[in-house]
Amino acid sequence: MRIHEFQARQILAESGIPVPAGGVATTVDDVVKASASVFKSGSSIVVIKAQVHAGGRGKAGFVKVCKNKDEVRSAATFMLSNRMVSPQTPPEGLEVKRILVASGVDIAKEFYVAVLTDRSTRRNVLIASAEGGVDIEHVAATRPEAILRQPLDPGTGLQPFMARDMAFRLGFSGKAVQQATLIFLKLAQTFIDKDATMAEINPLVLTPPSTEFPDGQVVAIDAKFTFDDNAMFRQKQVQEFFDPAEENPAEIRANSFGLSYVALEGSIGCLVNGAGLAMSTMDLVKLHGGDPANFLDVGGSANEEAVTEAFRIILSDRRVQGVLVNIFGGIMPCDRIARAIISSATTVGFRVPLVVRLEGTNVNEARKLLDGARSEIPTMQSATDLTDAAKRIVAAVSS
Repeated sequence: MRIHEFQARQILAESGIPVPAGGVATTVDDVVKASASVFKSGSSIVVIKAQVHAGGRGKAGFVKVCKNKDEVRSAATFMLSNRMVSPQTPPEGLEVKRILVASGVDIAKEFYVAVLTDRSTRRNVLIASAEGGVDIEHVAATRPEAILRQPLDPGTGLQPFMARDMAFRLGFSGKAVQQATLIFLKLAQTFIDKDATMAEINPLVLTPPSTEFPDGQVVAIDAKFTFDDNAMFRQKQVQEFFDPAEENPAEIRANSFGLSYVALEGSIGCLVNGAGLAMSTMDLVKLHGGDPANFLDVGGSANEEAVTEAFRIILSDRRVQGVLVNIFGGIMPCDRIARAIISSATTVGFRVPLVVRLEGTNVNEARKLLDGARSEIPTMQSATDLTDAAKRIVAAVSS
């Protein structure tokens, strides 16, 4: 689960990590009103930032630094009346419904810091870089030595000496070392407390020296969190942050039926039981020249209604030109899938090629059911094994 930047900033602030003052607004007039409060507080600049679940906002023109009310109104009008398009959005872009209005910060240096799970070592890790404020993936690809790593002990987590060492390695000095150390420790603890899968600050900035902060102040001016969906039952605050308008409607619909669905960009819809089998199915589709349109795992306990809904979700995607059903019957009996296919032919309708591969529990009954329904499903083909199924659906879609 993802949340908006303004919500991530709230979590940071509640954790004791310094963030600039700001608020969120949904209309141009409210943005202007919020900016007036920021200017009145003594800030000479106001930062206007679109709130969408995608990166690349700055390059797309959806982050603006404004020096007066007229610039604020112009920026807010643009953002709320245009869809944001970036490399991280769908081609049609994303609608902007909320705008973060924040106090500007003088920046002497930018850093990147995050806590996430390293699956290769099965440990959480603190990663940081002095190359903050830019595309960290590009930095990792072109200058991997610029990415610093500190694995976290599974039992004791991030220790103060580890955080302090990271601060020195990043180049902090004087009293800024202690500020950065505390931020790293608090971010790591928040990562655990909130059941996050990623807690990122980019950029973490060091301000120029001042009377109050002679070595500069360390401040988080942008943040991103993602959370473990399976832990939401104990994360009430995070649940309240969920914004369904930012999610794929089909994925939300699938979740309500207990289905695991992720939309992709291909043309072959896949309906499979079991996450491992689903990934193998997509791999074979790709191997034989096709492109999966989705990942869809119906699991082992889905009823006929849920499976029928799965077909409805797959076929609602206009890019789908064919459907591959691959079921290994264990907990999920094959005849249940067969009945769902037949039911879907009536309630949903198969206007595209359908290739079915069934094996396992009640497979003979399932095959009899499908053989008896061939007149109702003229686009259906049966496959002998998974390789045969992948070849058949790719050929059917390509013809």
